[in-house]
Amino acid sequence: MSKGFFSIPYPTNEPVLSYAPGSPEKAAIKAAIAELRSQEVDVPMYIGNELVRTDVKKKLSPPHDHQHVLGHFNYGDRSHAEKAVQAALDAKANWENLAWEHRAAIFLKAADLIAGPYRAKINAATMLGQSKNAYQAEIDAACEFIDFLRFNVHYMGEIYNQQPIVPGSPNTWNRTEQRPLEGFIFAITPFNFTAIAGNLPAAPAMMGNTVVWKPSETQIYAANVIMEVFREAGLPDGVINLIYVDGPEAGDVVFNHADFAGLHFTGSTGVFQHLWKTIGENIAKYKAYPRIVGETGGKDFVVAHKSANAQEVATGLVRGAFEFQGQKCSAASRAYIPANIWEDVKKYMQADLAEIKMGGTEDFTNFINAVIDEKAFDKIAGYIDQAKQDAGVELIAGGNHDKSTGYFIEPTVLRADDPKYRTMCEEIFGPVLTIHVYDPEKFEETLKLVDETSPYALTGAIFSKDRYAAELATKRLHQAAGNFYINDKPTGAVVGQQPFGGGRASGTNDKAGAMVNLLRWVSPRTVKENLLPPTDYKYPFLQES
Repeated sequence: MSKGFFSIPYPTNEPVLSYAPGSPEKAAIKAAIAELRSQEVDVPMYIGNELVRTDVKKKLSPPHDHQHVLGHFNYGDRSHAEKAVQAALDAKANWENLAWEHRAAIFLKAADLIAGPYRAKINAATMLGQSKNAYQAEIDAACEFIDFLRFNVHYMGEIYNQQPIVPGSPNTWNRTEQRPLEGFIFAITPFNFTAIAGNLPAAPAMMGNTVVWKPSETQIYAANVIMEVFREAGLPDGVINLIYVDGPEAGDVVFNHADFAGLHFTGSTGVFQHLWKTIGENIAKYKAYPRIVGETGGKDFVVAHKSANAQEVATGLVRGAFEFQGQKCSAASRAYIPANIWEDVKKYMQADLAEIKMGGTEDFTNFINAVIDEKAFDKIAGYIDQAKQDAGVELIAGGNHDKSTGYFIEPTVLRADDPKYRTMCEEIFGPVLTIHVYDPEKFEETLKLVDETSPYALTGAIFSKDRYAAELATKRLHQAAGNFYINDKPTGAVVGQQPFGGGRASGTNDKAGAMVNLLRWVSPRTVKENLLPPTDYKYPFLQES
């Protein structure tokens, strides 16, 4: 067998296509949407070498057109979770012993498949299944997913190449090897990003682990395309096993298994804390201490200084709060605007929101689409309806909602006199932005308020033309956000440029799209080889003369 130290193609960020009128990508995605809408798919579970179908079928529909049927997925039970765990364990030895460059080649091919022949399909599936407009689908399902795969392969090579600074003292040779974890990984993924859904199982698998993957039911339509890509790229059976099983039922299987080795999670804070507690209670059952990596919620902020440009602030708020209907964990949901620029900020926001269109993703002129499902719709609408009744709260824009055809909620802007009003503090995960107008001379007090209002610490932004104010905010809010932005909206982190993750109640801050995340899925072993072993136990200090 040939051996060598292999150079990996240096990663660059995948170019974002424009979908401008007359562009080939616009024609391709419209054709893909039409094709997907014309058929009903039967989505299986992927367990080992089986495409598993059951007697229990659940409907898949676009959130913006909930009467249309895109297909059904096959719902499983405890037995399928058990089979998936066993399939992952059965595949483990061959996969971890496969030369790392061959693992790399599989995921590099997957990236190229998404960039090329699968681009329109995975974007169209995300547009239909998760109600993302073409641009939001492009930056997520295509570009970010491609970037995750290519950059992670690059980081994998760097990790394997890291060796002791002193390779050997006299007569010794020191080296380090990176082993996959002992057991299987459980990946739980959210609805809002197809890229996250693909990366959470792929990152541990890349490092030689095998995975049981449970996606959000509202992302299964695009998750099926991810598995199609992985299989075409040559991923062996059993390396990533995709199941659709009730959460507590799957958890009971996974978290009671001696070979459970790690959790890769993105979702709600409450669920993550429950899973952490469950793992802790079961700690004596495991062969090793499991790795727990999670990114959860956010109550992301924008602070404007009195020197800020009002139109820049307004644009940052409209984009940061309302792209993908505010269903990004990084979305701006609370803002602190000084009174001296408030009227201008309000004017610009109201003008933008008056011309923004809302509707289905098939109409490319719609900026706003539907929220993910009826449960989310009812929760968000409840916040808005209550705010309309509460004293000290002013409705600045939006406030209407309708779920007769799709789960549509207008981008809604509230102004709250009380900076601790519930929509300033509680995660809503929808198109609702609450603004507190503050005294421009109380900037430092406002920074303290921002830091203390929320238990989360995911993203945040400062808008300021005063560099001293920008520096002060950066220092005072250094623990308030894992991703901090100066004169920009608090969304849109790019792999390789802004590794993403937060602290406090927002997660473990094991940045997705960075080497630190991949290091969580390996266990290093150091090897010291003595080339000339001693033959006498005596050290020189034992001699007096």
